[in-house]
Amino acid sequence: MTILTGDFTFEAHIGGHRSTETPASDDCTSNALPEDAQLYLRHVEHGESIRAIARQADCHASTILRRIRRFEARRDDPLIDAAVENRDKGASLKSPDALATLRRLAEPGALMAVASGMDKAIVTRDGIRTGILDRRLAEAMALNAWVVQVGNGRVTSYAIAPAGRDALRQRMSADSKAAAMPRPQDFRDSSPVDQGDQGPAQAEQHRIWSEREIRDPENGQRRRARVNIAESPLLVLARRRDANGEPFLTRAMVAAGERLREDFELAQLGPRTTQNWGGFMTAGIDVSRSGVGYRGGSEAARNRVAIALRELGPGMGDVVLRVCCFLEGIEQTERLLGWSARSGKIVLRLALMRLDRHYTESYGKGSPLIG
Repeated sequence: MTILTGDFTFEAHIGGHRSTETPASDDCTSNALPEDAQLYLRHVEHGESIRAIARQADCHASTILRRIRRFEARRDDPLIDAAVENRDKGASLKSPDALATLRRLAEPGALMAVASGMDKAIVTRDGIRTGILDRRLAEAMALNAWVVQVGNGRVTSYAIAPAGRDALRQRMSADSKAAAMPRPQDFRDSSPVDQGDQGPAQAEQHRIWSEREIRDPENGQRRRARVNIAESPLLVLARRRDANGEPFLTRAMVAAGERLREDFELAQLGPRTTQNWGGFMTAGIDVSRSGVGYRGGSEAARNRVAIALRELGPGMGDVVLRVCCFLEGIEQTERLLGWSARSGKIVLRLALMRLDRHYTESYGKGSPLIG
């Protein structure tokens, strides 16, 4: 494909619309930058320490460091580097030109070409120019990961990225909904906003569905049910694999953690700010094997939790209690316990191995959960 200088002239068209200079709008200020870019600028240009940023973001400092380094590596892209330098003059991604460019880039074989020193970029398909856009708009699209660099040189080429396709679908869906005028009968079955479903689509993005075998409390039979495994940090961690491709947590470890959580809920315990968990794990309770089987009642469940935590001891008991019972994430548990990064999941794995052994020795292998 041969690209001529005239391809980048101002009078070219895209999608049947004349491209004009796009003024900077409110959505292209530094406040509208991607979050990774904002973290990078706060650290590099404003001099904020990584630990200070991590405290404000309520996450570990290593997480902020990884995000800053990841964006710093992206600045090797000339469009992203220019977008950061000219962030106060960036183009609006809500403009009609942005939608027209995404439509052209979504076509099979379409690429965006940007030449050094040119104020315009073009969209080509099979060697034929199909559109033109302002360079500032191309920079904004690259900064927001709508396009990804696929070729380097005097002319840099870009292809549409998954984030760009998602943005195109959202824009087209919004435009189609805005074009439809509502009618009175459309509100016939409506309900007050304070009683309706509060954002089911947004909540669905944070759910991970799976099937589990549970015991029916009415007839005692076991059945399969669809559950959201994302609600438990233990089950989310169990989906990870080690360097050899093996599950990080075995089924026995997960079952032990779930058994402790079920006893915890049956005992109606909760995270109280005045509770001394160290004393709870080392309290003088009767740890005899007689009478501590899986009988009903919240007091029996409380005794089983206490015996299990005392068996684990401080440290292991803390991480199991917080992750399995309080459903706190690993990073949050590490911060609360003052541990180093990535040490919590190792301690949790060892604790679950010991907890599984405790349940096997105390109640027998394969003892059912309380349902």
